[in-house]
Amino acid sequence: MSDVYDNRRCELGEGPLWHPERQQLFWFDILSNQLLTQRDGAPWRWQFDEIVTAAGWIDRDRLLIASETRLFTFDLETGDETYVCGLETEDETTRSNDGRADRQGGFWIGTMGKQAEDGKGAIYRWYDGELRKIVSDITIPNAICFTPDGAAAYYACSRAGIVWREALDADGWPAGEKEVFLDFTGEDFAPDGAVTDVEGNFWNAQWGGYRVAVYDPSGAFIEAHEIPAAHTSCPAFGGPDLSTVYVTTALENLPPEEAARSENGMTYQFASGARGLPEPRVEI
Repeated sequence: MSDVYDNRRCELGEGPLWHPERQQLFWFDILSNQLLTQRDGAPWRWQFDEIVTAAGWIDRDRLLIASETRLFTFDLETGDETYVCGLETEDETTRSNDGRADRQGGFWIGTMGKQAEDGKGAIYRWYDGELRKIVSDITIPNAICFTPDGAAAYYACSRAGIVWREALDADGWPAGEKEVFLDFTGEDFAPDGAVTDVEGNFWNAQWGGYRVAVYDPSGAFIEAHEIPAAHTSCPAFGGPDLSTVYVTTALENLPPEEAARSENGMTYQFASGARGLPEPRVEI
């Protein structure tokens, strides 16, 4: 059973991040160019002049944020921004999408066409002062997350309906051929954001599926947690013991009668019965 955590209705809620030092949840409304949070139980937001989609934490007060044109550090207390590097700056038709820090201190970020053009997306990794493209010819990159030991990465193409798993080397770079982990072709939902728990189970928000579904490390289905919103977009473990799952949702591309339902676009929470891992610090 899920409860409303925040009743602001996001056009495209995404990228929830539980900051382990601040004990605070951050998330994005991609199509409104906003970073959202709560301060002392009250809604709070920062407005940007371009799309922002995903973040990792650097220290108590700074996030690394991915926007449609760059990676930059953002000070949560002062609002100061510091440029880190460009992200497909030569192409005005693309933007960032799903992203997450890996166990080695790197940061993975997907890009996609603003109109979700086939094959226009990619996945990059920021590590040790370098931004390197590691996946090409993907349409809607999502579900970026990592095994508890950091030895493998997961990522999906929502358009294709496939989640892949790929081995990583000791520094966190891809070290083998990707293999299909989950195949949702033919389903009436698409794999969206994902996160793993301490047991290595894979928690996947399913766009159009009204749920977050859980799969074991072999890909076997365990259970599903129903969410009142159709377009569940990304989960994150948080709370004092990392057993609460927060879930962003979206209004984007809903039929008018579904979009009119107030439940859509809100951010939800539920007791997971599991325990997550603290999000790793991004090394800058």
